Amino acid sequence: MSQSTRILVVEDEPPFRRLLHTSLTAEGYRVIEAASGREALARLCDSAPDLCVLDLGLPDVDGIDLIQRFRQASRLPIVVLSSRNQEQAKIDALDLGADDYITKPFAMGELMARLRTALRHRLQDHGAQPVLEIHGLTIDLMRGLVTVQGQPVRLSATEYRLLRALALNAGKVLTHRQMVEAVWGPRAEHDPPYLRVYIRALRQKLEPEPARPIYLLTEPGVGYRLRPPD
Repeated sequence: MSQSTRILVVEDEPPFRRLLHTSLTAEGYRVIEAASGREALARLCDSAPDLCVLDLGLPDVDGIDLIQRFRQASRLPIVVLSSRNQEQAKIDALDLGADDYITKPFAMGELMARLRTALRHRLQDHGAQPVLEIHGLTIDLMRGLVTVQGQPVRLSATEYRLLRALALNAGKVLTHRQMVEAVWGPRAEHDPPYLRVYIRALRQKLEPEPARPIYLLTEPGVGYRLRPPD
């Protein structure tokens, strides 16, 4: 799993939060932490996570209410971790939009499997293929791997997130603003010239002739699009 896959961990108990941070980082995820509901909402806006691991017992807001507020703002997958074993709590969380519910204590291997499933389902919801083949360029959205003509390409976290945003919408034009929000979050203020720096870097790494791109195509004055799969 790529370091560019961002997991928002919402947990108020420091020891458990550290355990999750260590375990998720070891699996290659990039971890964003929040110790309260208010902090979680701020991280949702400014960090653009790919998935949320949510404890229901938070100090400032009930986790069930937080799921509802998340769903009003985002479609990111939510995997609940909770010591609440009541059937109604599970039903409420799932009915409000949580993707999965795991009761504490749990096996870390089970959590990782549930996270992979939630991420895979969200890709399917986007209508994206887990692996895109585009005239020699391969993008594995589940594992965060990119190859050109079979050779692995090392991308920075930001470069990969830009490519991922385009891959989720392969063949469609994304505006400058849509791309900025997908990578830096809706509160970001990065302007198109800043975005062009990253597009130029991606083309240097992916394109056979960066000055004559065949994968990352410019729509003048509007944005960019990724050539659709073969």
